[in-house]
Amino acid sequence: MIFWEHPRLRKAATRYAEHGWPVRPGAYLVGRHAGRHLRERRFDCGRPGCPTVGCHPAPHPLTLDPSAVRSLWREHPYTVLLPTGYAFDVLEVPGALGRAALLGDGFVAARGPVAVAPGDRWMFLVLPGHGVLPELASHAGVVLHGQGSWIPAPPSPQFGGRVRWELTPEAHHWRPAEPYAVQALMLDAMGAGPRRAMWRAAA
Repeated sequence: MIFWEHPRLRKAATRYAEHGWPVRPGAYLVGRHAGRHLRERRFDCGRPGCPTVGCHPAPHPLTLDPSAVRSLWREHPYTVLLPTGYAFDVLEVPGALGRAALLGDGFVAARGPVAVAPGDRWMFLVLPGHGVLPELASHAGVVLHGQGSWIPAPPSPQFGGRVRWELTPEAHHWRPAEPYAVQALMLDAMGAGPRRAMWRAAA
């Protein structure tokens, strides 16, 4: 158990709840590195005999209550999970596509928070309840997290590192991005601009 993680994770989880983002405790990393291997490390959710070694929810419901958050995160250095489908959905893409979408004026045009997880997975927080355009859905590695899903939130430790913000929530006043504006940036990055323009004209 990494006890010095408690204050940092508790502060982050409380801040999210205070801004209206539901949070849920996730299993926390235990064990030690074995050289370059991670055989001795796993995520512990507290369930006896739980076979899941990767990041997953702990047996606690999501909450918006900052006092409940502070109480839960005093127990263990839980991973901070942000359930999707409530305040926002999350469009998760490979790093190359995420970085390309934010080149040029993308940092301004995205107009929403962007988190980056170890393994170079970029997570764009967007307004909930919208789909993925076919041109983007066919791209390998594009995942839309909606109702019933979740993402690990900064500064949660993961295998290989820590989740971080590329564009912080404060940068756009804690508002998620317009989903099709973000997808348009990605389609432009993929060279699908003309088809994207046709979709926008028909919308």
